[in-house]
Amino acid sequence: MGKSFIHKDFLLQNNFAEELYHNYAKELPIIDYHCHLSPKDIATDRVFSNITEAWIEGDHYKWRAMRTVGVQEKFITGTASDEEKFQAWARTVPQTIRNPLYHWTHLELARYFDVFDLLNENNAQEVYDLTSKQLRSRSFSCRSLLSKMKVEVVCTTEDPTDTLEHHQKMASEGTDLLMGTSFRPDKAILIGSEDYNAYIDSLAEVADVQINSYDDLCEALAKRIAYFDANGCALSDHGLENIPFEPTTSTQVSNVFAKKRSGKQLDQKEVKQFETSLLLFLCETYNEYGWVQQFHLGPLRNNNTRMLKTLGPDTGWDSIGDFSQARNLSRFLDALDSKNKLTKTILYNSNPADNEVFAAMTGNFNDGSVKGKVQYGSGWWFLDQKDGITQQLNALSNAGLISCFVGMLTDSRSFLSFPRHEYFRRVLCNLFGEEIKNGELPNDMDLIGKTIRDICYFNAKEYFDFKN
Repeated sequence: MGKSFIHKDFLLQNNFAEELYHNYAKELPIIDYHCHLSPKDIATDRVFSNITEAWIEGDHYKWRAMRTVGVQEKFITGTASDEEKFQAWARTVPQTIRNPLYHWTHLELARYFDVFDLLNENNAQEVYDLTSKQLRSRSFSCRSLLSKMKVEVVCTTEDPTDTLEHHQKMASEGTDLLMGTSFRPDKAILIGSEDYNAYIDSLAEVADVQINSYDDLCEALAKRIAYFDANGCALSDHGLENIPFEPTTSTQVSNVFAKKRSGKQLDQKEVKQFETSLLLFLCETYNEYGWVQQFHLGPLRNNNTRMLKTLGPDTGWDSIGDFSQARNLSRFLDALDSKNKLTKTILYNSNPADNEVFAAMTGNFNDGSVKGKVQYGSGWWFLDQKDGITQQLNALSNAGLISCFVGMLTDSRSFLSFPRHEYFRRVLCNLFGEEIKNGELPNDMDLIGKTIRDICYFNAKEYFDFKN
């Protein structure tokens, strides 16, 4: 019998890569500092009824692939049974050849369920029954799935209005798994949205602040930041097209906010003035608490209006945008740095054309105060596959220092996605292994092995300094 597709040296092309992965990377714990897992599912230690709930529910990567091959929405997000939805996914998998989904699918089946067969419509029922039976066991609960992958820290993403009750529950239990959160206040920033005033009303209620002015808004957000910090939050996150930078006065921004609250339309300059002012306020506040701020920049969201109305956001209708990034990003970071209020920062791009732009930008603001203070983040969204990871690693190596990199994250909504860290580590070790083979790096396993271990785990552990 031939070697399984997923085998111990998957993606490792030579002996140096194999040694780096198996001896230095493989056994390290995981710090997943940004994801979109359900904190309720973690806190309640949810047990899934079947593989569809755990694997396909909420996974817009799979949904896009299924739609591409002609699967009807009924079998994706619609009324079909979970078993029928899995059958539809199994029929899709052979057609995902060369898409990262093909690698992820088989890596996840192997690591969680010891299933090494290639998934297709012929074995779909057998795989569905076998995996679903395992998932119904308490030993495959949400926390158990994380434990199987040696996840030490997982950071979910919450809006300022969130109660954090599930994080509080986890903290009170004193578990080995640390569940943190990222503060995501985009809804308070994006003043041009149609439902902005309704959101501000909900924020006012949660913060117990009457928001009648821009200063009131800042007070409410400051209170929520303090609340998040008191509940162990150490990160913020922003998902924007690009960083705004339209300087304004306090009087002007107050007038813009008042105009919006009165129901009047804002022009584009007013929108950018407000966004710039509030984002600067937030970032200065993060600095006061010593948080890490993250900027995920560049996606073009909600492209399909018809399907957005039907299914809502985050259902697979987003793509790579081509927004101008460099100048505003530089001016924004400089505005913070000039006041010595730039906290640790991670920049992520969704357009690969911006790789070198983002990698080079980080060097402008690494001031020697913290190792790798401003980071070029890992390949994200459309770029978190073998080619995208490699390009990100190369751009960072060329324009910065790969040795200071804080490594991979899942950015996932699936509890079965954590082999993506293994995937990243294999790609990383193979890249270094190939360069040792070619004589581009020294055959010094103490030096290269330490670099690999730092990238995979120790840099993140030092950078975030999570407290249990």
